[in-house]
This record gives sequence, structure tokens and C-alpha cells, in this order.
Amino acid sequence: MFVRTAACSKNLDAAGISYETFDALYEKSRTYDTLAKKIAREVLAAAKSKNVCYCVDGGVSEDAAARILLARRGVVAVEGISKGAYFASRAHLVRYCAVSAFELSEGEICLPLVVYDMTADNAGDVKLYLAEKYGDEAPCLYLSEEGPERIPLYEADRKKWGTGRALVLPDIPLLEKKRFSFEDFIAIMRRLRAPDGCPWDRAQTHASIRINAIEEAYELVDAIDREDPERICEEAGDVLMQAVFHTLMEEERGNFSVGDMLSHLSEKLITRHTHVFGKDSAASAEGALAVWDKNKMTEKGQKTYSDAVNDVPACFPALLRAQKIAKRMEKGGWDKATFENFERKFREEYGELKEAFAAEDRAAAEEELGDVLFCAVELGRAVGADCELALLETVKKCAARYQAYEGFVRADGKDPLLLSEEEKKTYYKRAKDATRG
Repeated sequence: MFVRTAACSKNLDAAGISYETFDALYEKSRTYDTLAKKIAREVLAAAKSKNVCYCVDGGVSEDAAARILLARRGVVAVEGISKGAYFASRAHLVRYCAVSAFELSEGEICLPLVVYDMTADNAGDVKLYLAEKYGDEAPCLYLSEEGPERIPLYEADRKKWGTGRALVLPDIPLLEKKRFSFEDFIAIMRRLRAPDGCPWDRAQTHASIRINAIEEAYELVDAIDREDPERICEEAGDVLMQAVFHTLMEEERGNFSVGDMLSHLSEKLITRHTHVFGKDSAASAEGALAVWDKNKMTEKGQKTYSDAVNDVPACFPALLRAQKIAKRMEKGGWDKATFENFERKFREEYGELKEAFAAEDRAAAEEELGDVLFCAVELGRAVGADCELALLETVKKCAARYQAYEGFVRADGKDPLLLSEEEKKTYYKRAKDATRG
């Protein structure tokens, strides 16, 4: 007879039954998974020459080694009272989630939660893991032979742990929570859209809050540019809220649900990353992007490169849309973005712009100006630059330079509108030197 650990063999001792334990394997195993495999291996080795019995405390399905053994032919399980059910009854729980401390991070958990198999070695990790989800002051029950004791979660690793002890986290009312899950967030959004929810939220439509998605995305980009972690956290949440807001509107109409949206997103990530989840390979970021683009065209049913070009959203800012369209046209065999191609095309388009301007043909001049700007986008791609970001940085630089320019002019008691060309050059040079990065 084998027993997982001597700590769960009191009844065998009382009955005078001899046994062997696997306590020695605990110190030789780096993880609980490794321990389970070693125990199963030794039990199976012994079973080759004789009938063996492997005993665990609690239910058979709660023991990882027992689960491995049950996958073999001829193994018979005699189920006992699960540790989860035992501790849940002591905490007066009817519906609950129960998990071994050794397997806590391997699957989804929810409240009320029963955590058994707590030890002095893993209590600290359990506390940190649960604190991330529920807050370090989450109310808990420490169950021991002496009875239940109410403690905050941050005290969990200060308690004595062993057989017969467990940590229980009761359910926490929404308004009393310090940490929230994605499910909590969805519940809050649904409550706002409920008949007795917020009148403003209920009145919104896709069209009425359409611009919010753009504004929140720009605010997130601004936070990223500022390298401000706190603002990135806040603005990323606002972007998520916009996505969920629109999803819930469609859920209310019966078109698709939050689950549908998440499933579609997850499936897309898997099917487009076939170099990770499939048979394709990619050794670089460029290779990975090529696999992504190939899979994207297949999924969207794009049979031609023109289909991909026309798929670029019309509402994109002009510079961003131009860069994306130019990139997709190049993949379809259009002129490659190079310095040589830019110089040839720019001279041609610039000449046509000068002719239209000289002829005082405003419509033609505007059209030719667009062609010149598109050439600039091609040049940006040729040097591997993000045109939108490059122009934004120049705008910020010019604004800062003019601010310094005007400051120098007014400091000398002069009017910026009444300067000579020579004075303008002098002040510009001073401003340029002052704002040089």
C-alpha cells in the first residue's frame, strides 16, 4: 500500500495497516506536476509485479497522480469525500469553486473559492495570486481543526498550514470589491444599459458614440507617446469600454454577444498566427507579418490585391490611409517604395503641380498637390518610417520652435509681424538652436 504523504495516514495508523509514503519525493520535485508524475511512475512500477493500492486524502479526482493512474487500464478508483466538499460544508457553502493550492493558477477560478493543500511553502504564492484578482484585503475564512477564523487575505501566509486546513474566499458583493474581473466589468456595463440603469447610457446608439472610439484611441496614443503608465492604463480601459459598449448594443438586438466577440477575436488570433499555432514558420517580425497578411486575405475572402486595397477603412486619417494603401499596392506588384522611384515620380508630380498653379486652376492644383503628398508617403515607406508619426513629430517640433522664436522676438521688444527678412533669419536660428534635441 502506498500513501501520498504521512500527513494523511492517521486512519491507517489507527488500524495498524502498514504502508509506504512518497514524502521523500516532495523534496526532489521542483513542481507539483513533477511530483505527480514521479508518484505515478513508482506506483505503476510496483504494479507490474503485484496488486497495489495508492491512497490519497480527499477525493481521487483531486490528486494529480491519481488522475494519471486512472488513465491506465485496470485501475479502479474508490472515491472518497473530496476535500473541496468537506471544507465547503464547514464554510456553509452550497455553490463554490474548489482547487488545490498546487493547481491554483492552471485554470479559471471564481468566488466563493475553497483552496486546499495549502502548505508553508506555497501559502505566499497563493496569497499573491489571489490578491492580484481580489485585492489583498479580501475577506477570507481560515479553516483549521480549531474552527473557522475570519482573516484578510494578506494574512494567509502567516497562518499554520497542513492537512485539515483550507482557505475560503466568500463571494464579494460588486460594490464592495476592490479588484474587478472582466466579468464584473461586463456586469457593470449591462447594469448601466438596463431599463432602470443610466438614462444617458441607455440613450446611446452606435452613431451617437461613434466619435468616442476615435477620441479614446487618440488619448491612448497620446499616453503612449508621453510614456505615462498610469494614463496608458486608464486610456486602454476607455478604449475597451467603447468596444464593449458597441458589443452590448448588438447583444441587446440579438445579433451577437460578448462571448461571440471574444470567440471571434480569439479564433482570429489563432488562425492568423499559424507560425505559432500552425505549420507555418517565421524567424523575424517581417516574416510573421507576411504570414499574418496571407492568412488575413484568406479569411476575408480577398481573392485579389485590389480587394485588400479597398478593405482599408475610408474613415482613416488621410496620411495613415495613404500609407496602408500604398503598402498593399506594392504587395500586389505596384512600384516599390525606393529613393529612385520617389525622385522620378516627385519631379513628375511637382512639375504638374507648378503647371496647374501657373494656370490658376485651383481644382487641378489641389489634385496635383495630393499626388505630391502621396509621393511623400512613398518616400516615408522607402526609409521605413511611420509617416503619421513622422509628421506628428515635425508638427510638435515646429510648434516648440515657433514658441521659442516668438519669445526671443518679444523679449527684445519687437513685433513678430514687423521684422525684416534678416531679423527673421536671426531669430529663427536662435529658436532652432534653443529647441535642438
